[in-house]
Amino acid sequence: MYQTNPPKPPQETLPTMYDLPSEDPEEPGLPDEFHDIQPQLLKETFRPSTYLPEQVFVGTDLNVYYDVRHPQWYKRSDWFAVLGVERSEQQADLRLSYVIWQEGVSPFLVVELLSPSTEEEDLGQTLREINQPPTKWNVYERILHVPYYVVFSRYTGELKAFEIRGVRYQELSLEGDRFWLPELELGLGVWQGHYENVEGRWLRWYDAEGQWLPTAQEQLADTEAQLEEAEAQLEEREAQLEETEAQLEQERSRTQQLAEMLHNLGIPPDQIP
Repeated sequence: MYQTNPPKPPQETLPTMYDLPSEDPEEPGLPDEFHDIQPQLLKETFRPSTYLPEQVFVGTDLNVYYDVRHPQWYKRSDWFAVLGVERSEQQADLRLSYVIWQEGVSPFLVVELLSPSTEEEDLGQTLREINQPPTKWNVYERILHVPYYVVFSRYTGELKAFEIRGVRYQELSLEGDRFWLPELELGLGVWQGHYENVEGRWLRWYDAEGQWLPTAQEQLADTEAQLEEAEAQLEEREAQLEETEAQLEQERSRTQQLAEMLHNLGIPPDQIP
């Protein structure tokens, strides 16, 4: 490619997401059912109060292209969140991949779901082979400088979280399988519960009060419960009103009977003490 002077920015010279492959059928470790359900729960409950929804992008099993010197190199993250980027408003603009030199913003947090075939690489326990792309750990830590990196095992239910301190990841101390992200005013932890008709231990976001953020189904169920409670209260009030009206009608009937008795006795009502 002809080099201009001054050089053109990467956004103009390097391939875009339309030029780069969005999937590789020969890549090992294709997603299983857990890799489909768990990211869905993370996305459903990820509602940072410090950013508007249209400034947050969440990617699931999406190629992340990260190196302008090697534009074909990518890592496929199980789940990641980017802050301060535009959300696609048109279906035609939905991302095929996440291209760092086009977006200009690195992920804020990456979650990898451990499996036996990828565990060592995800935990930074493998060495980079000569003339081969760097490992996921090296990409997140040394190239993209992703502030938070999380790994979770469905087999052991164990959560590990790492934060960039200087230029290296340091493991965070967890409080009961939870940790807090002040930049988001959210926490991430392991929740034991029933999701998508499956009982197990799941990664899930929680709020400043320590309450798990509800899924769309839970919000709907809560709304329906509130409506049922409101309807029950309305029915109770209507029953109380009917009872009050019946009592008033009884009082009016007694008053009328008393007035008729006084009239028959020749006693004017205004003379009753």
